[in-house]
Amino acid sequence: MEPSLVTISAASEWASRHLDREVSPTNISYLLQYGRVRKHGANGETLVDLRDLERYYRSRVGRREDDWKRKLGDDLNWALSFDHLREKDTTKHVHRLHPYKGKFIPQLVEYFLDGHTDEFKREVSFRPGDIVLDPFSGSGTTLIQAAEMGLHGIGIDVSRFNCMISEVKLQTYDFDLLERELARVRTVLAEYEASGHVSAFEEELTRRLADFNQAHFPSPEFKYRLQRGEADEEGYAEEKEREFLAVFRRLAEAHGISNRPPEGGGFLGTWYCESIRKEIEFCFERIREVGDKRVKTALAVILSRTLRSCRATRHYDLATLREPQFEVYYCWKHKKICKPLYSMKGWFQRYAKDALARLREFDRLRQPCRFAVLAADSRKADIASEVKKRDKELHALLARRRIRGIFTSPPYVGQIDYHEQHAYAYELFGFERRDGLEIGPLCKGQGAAARHAYVAGIAQALRHCAQYLDEGYDAFVVANDKHNLYPEIAGRAGMRIVRRFKRPVLNRTERDRMPYAECIFHLRAKSA
Repeated sequence: MEPSLVTISAASEWASRHLDREVSPTNISYLLQYGRVRKHGANGETLVDLRDLERYYRSRVGRREDDWKRKLGDDLNWALSFDHLREKDTTKHVHRLHPYKGKFIPQLVEYFLDGHTDEFKREVSFRPGDIVLDPFSGSGTTLIQAAEMGLHGIGIDVSRFNCMISEVKLQTYDFDLLERELARVRTVLAEYEASGHVSAFEEELTRRLADFNQAHFPSPEFKYRLQRGEADEEGYAEEKEREFLAVFRRLAEAHGISNRPPEGGGFLGTWYCESIRKEIEFCFERIREVGDKRVKTALAVILSRTLRSCRATRHYDLATLREPQFEVYYCWKHKKICKPLYSMKGWFQRYAKDALARLREFDRLRQPCRFAVLAADSRKADIASEVKKRDKELHALLARRRIRGIFTSPPYVGQIDYHEQHAYAYELFGFERRDGLEIGPLCKGQGAAARHAYVAGIAQALRHCAQYLDEGYDAFVVANDKHNLYPEIAGRAGMRIVRRFKRPVLNRTERDRMPYAECIFHLRAKSA
């Protein structure tokens, strides 16, 4: 083996040779940050022990696949895990413009529709100029990848806010104007002070918290100890949380900051402290002054992304809110004491810069294709008529040729209330909520009645959309079918399952990291 202690760059080169695939310096830094391997070095230089790195890969490579197959079944298709990709690859450009629970990774669209890798994909390839339909388009993953691949896209979603996210990702912009308006809103928000003592409180709290965490939860050393089972996380965390909570309460009292839930109704009145609520109102008014509709909508989505990050909740509960959190707490995600937010300015500044970069990057990659996002119920939408209202060129194309096929990921039965996950946006923007049209919502559970209604709803949507499809269409449906509902759904939709692919879902964000799989069903017409 090469010298034991090496730089991050040298470690990435060694790991690339060792694994016979690209391992970037960022990948190595991730392992250090999360305590997978120990950090060494002095005088500001970070070093990695190659022996430590080799032990890590020996314990993970191969064994990880075996472990997942032992728990989820030998029919698991590991090639569809895309475990060689970094998170920045699976959340590339506009796919991370706004959080959205339940997204599938864009690589699935490329894998099944590009038609260039093996005999199966050549058989079902979608060619540039074809039209692809997503009847449950969510935040627009299928349509975005279609635009990269030279395919026209039509998306349908019952949630008006979901459609807004998709449209902002897919629109073209006058980037000079967008940049100017972003700079204007960022400037006036930075100068706005809802409460004169909030900034001083945040600065002192952040400083005290950093000192406390460095002393008691040094990173990445503490995470490394947890990985090796050398620390009692629960008992130690509880003790230190109590210790710093006393410090926090003294600081809050000294600065006149309330640590009690704010008074007020609705989502904004429950999940945000008073100072952030005032900033939200101020920022939204500045956005409403923008004349260009596309730019205004893009700014509104950036504000919405900011709101999602600034909710008064624990970091590990961001996906599923449990209760408002207005005091410091031990964070099971970050392995240290974390705090709620008292100002949204920093997050808006960060997201404004990030959004502009992502929109520019996608603009360089996209092909000259048409798209239409329909805020409608896919069980009964008049697709041709709705497309005509939004894009006459796409409608003319649709009149000449039928839709080549479907790539979609419907709701999973009893897992997500899609309107509720963006309740803050519906309240702020005044959009009509149509929760009652959701198929398989979390609030209905997963019992027999819920499963029956789910089967009927998904089958009805697929059957309705099939009338717009080419006779030899190919449909791909991404679903977690633990109740084995899709054979019946396919039959009731007038379709048959040609192939079924079961893939592991890696890098989930929830605290529950149990092995989890989803299936991709390849469907065709029964008569085909």
